[in-house]
Amino acid sequence: MDFMMPIVRNAALALLLSSASVLSASAQTPLPDAIAAPGETIVLTLHAEGAQVYECRAGSDGKPAWAFREPIATLLLDGKTVGRHYAGPNWEHIDSSAVVGKAVGNAPGATANDIPWLKLTVTSGRGTGILSGVTTVQRINTAGGKLEGECEKPGSYRNAPYSADYVFLRKS
Repeated sequence: MDFMMPIVRNAALALLLSSASVLSASAQTPLPDAIAAPGETIVLTLHAEGAQVYECRAGSDGKPAWAFREPIATLLLDGKTVGRHYAGPNWEHIDSSAVVGKAVGNAPGATANDIPWLKLTVTSGRGTGILSGVTTVQRINTAGGKLEGECEKPGSYRNAPYSADYVFLRKS
């Protein structure tokens, strides 16, 4: 059994180093200028799985169309639920810290079906946990979430599944 320890230790070290290089590479991927946050430091990155909720309303042309209403998503870290994202937009962590944001920049998603990437300025917060002191939230790596076109019954709702990564930053 003792002969296995160096193999296990070396495999763990290789995994750690490869993880660090992947994280480093993704951290160096330049973001579009519209959502970049120069001079800010990443506090936390969480993955979100959920839905964008749309309501059927009269459009500017008077015809019913789908209008964005609110997000509903679970925030995940290493596959574990650590919070939720909902209307406001609000992000709430299980440590009871939370922030509310206001969109100040956007960039297109990777495909026509993807909601845009966003930069949001934090307008308020609560709690003393990990999200306290966060000044900016970026929504990146979006997949899905768009719902467009006419709808038949004003007042009806439809969900469009989406996923994204939310990056929480604070001024350095």
